[in-house]
Amino acid sequence: MDRTPLPSRLSPQDSTPKPPRRKALLIGISGPSSSGKTTLSCLLRDIYPNTFILHEDDFYKPDPQIPLTTSGLADWDCLDALDLPALEKALKHIRTTGLSPPDLVSKEDKNSVGSVPVDPKVVEDLHWSASKWMFQDVPPIAIIDGFLLYSDHPSMRSIRELFDVKLFLRTDFATAKERREARSGYVTLEGFWKDPPNYVEEVVWPNFVREHGFLFERRDVEGAIDGEVVKGLGLEVVPDEARGDMTACLRWGFEVVERGLEKWLEG
Repeated sequence: MDRTPLPSRLSPQDSTPKPPRRKALLIGISGPSSSGKTTLSCLLRDIYPNTFILHEDDFYKPDPQIPLTTSGLADWDCLDALDLPALEKALKHIRTTGLSPPDLVSKEDKNSVGSVPVDPKVVEDLHWSASKWMFQDVPPIAIIDGFLLYSDHPSMRSIRELFDVKLFLRTDFATAKERREARSGYVTLEGFWKDPPNYVEEVVWPNFVREHGFLFERRDVEGAIDGEVVKGLGLEVVPDEARGDMTACLRWGFEVVERGLEKWLEG
């Protein structure tokens, strides 16, 4: 009788059980202040079925813990203003359950997005196209809207890697300043914040350059993207022709999400 041992069902290389498949598709939408992140997030949420938004701004520390600049201004646009462990915990909860954290109450939804300059016919057409996913075996979509999602700071790298799809919006300093200064202010955990004069040039824009300059050639955030760095991180950067045109930006974002869902189905 041949007593050669039968082959094991699990060879050495596959003896470790595979981790359970993610229960949600995490889409990060990031970029400088006033680049259209929240507007695009809300449009995509309303177009795709079974989609919800998590705002990075809902992870600010309490008002007294917001760092101060050397001139004594509250710095709401730096990493130290955010509770990053809580953000990472929330993202991991979404990945494993497909649901938003039950104890998260959004203050961001109390802030005004303003009018949305987008062609309603395009929104209608994309909504119809996205309806096909209602009949596919795809997970819930969680859109994470944040201004510092792709920073290369060590404290952000593990968070950055949780996203399945990464969209990066762009705008120039002049546009960011004009749009931000047009806002009435922001609801905070303990009150209301209104940017003081020159806040964009003294706080907002320098923080953006410091955390995102590595994505650009010669760290010029209004210049050319560093293609190798962006490709290595898996970022999808808004095309130049879609900057400042929310209808074109929406079409682009829709195409990126479509590719993410198709990749999910491929396994």
